[in-house]
Amino acid sequence: MSIRHHPGDDLLLAHAAGQLPTAPALVLASHVEACPRCQAQLRMLELAGGVLLEELPPAALADDALARAFQAIDAPAAAPAPVAVRGLPPLPAGAPWPAALTGCSITRWRWMAPGMRYARVRVPHDPAANVVLLRIAAGKYLAQHTHSGRELTQVLHGSFHDGRAQFGAGDFDAADARVHHQPVVQAGGECICLASIEGRLEFDGVLARTLGAIVGM
Repeated sequence: MSIRHHPGDDLLLAHAAGQLPTAPALVLASHVEACPRCQAQLRMLELAGGVLLEELPPAALADDALARAFQAIDAPAAAPAPVAVRGLPPLPAGAPWPAALTGCSITRWRWMAPGMRYARVRVPHDPAANVVLLRIAAGKYLAQHTHSGRELTQVLHGSFHDGRAQFGAGDFDAADARVHHQPVVQAGGECICLASIEGRLEFDGVLARTLGAIVGM
């Protein structure tokens, strides 16, 4: 997997500080787990945050804080857990589910338009989080649109071009009101993306706006 598009430092810093809302944090985490470059960048930002914490005034700790810290250090490392997501719709061979989705539930693939399907991701601790999976056939495209809020997209399989650049498996895209585009799935197979949507996509056409409202986009 050759990853060419990454989240900006502002998003990684907000993620490191725990300041991202649930939906964008889930999509960004899905990118980071597959991207060595962003893993290294996130570690650096977390270290920088640790240095800043050291400069804060000391705070009182519980009497057993040190003992619990040593207990955690001595505990055996747990093996990575498999992705445990309820209702996983099938993916093409070679397209793994992100571990960040562990604990979530996903609806079946639902028809949205010819050659286009979607599934909704339910996050147990934040039912209001707007996270969707899009599955679009080669040659198909989303209608032209901009955004009333921030949209983060992680490509899980296939590729699309939106007039700005081509995004393939592993790539990450952030779009907002400054972006007006039309993602077109490239030849060679369908494209599957995980996306978080804040606000709504503002489609140019009436029919697209109606379908977007039904899907929750």
